[in-house]
Amino acid sequence: MAKRLYRNRHDKMVAGVCSGLGEYFDIDPTIIRLAWVLFCFLAGGGVIAYLVGMIVIPYGPDVQ
Repeated sequence: MAKRLYRNRHDKMVAGVCSGLGEYFDIDPTIIRLAWVLFCFLAGGGVIAYLVGMIVIPYGPDVQ
């Protein structure tokens, strides 16, 4: 089965983008969130990238 990128509904802070990326790459979502904050302050494109992720990445299926 192919690995798919989804936003996470259960471990989210804002919209689940960083949590979904953490699941996809098997990395702690906190590391992704810290990298995103650094990207926001250093490069300035983090907010735009996060908004694009919110629009493009779908929510994952509900797993009970």
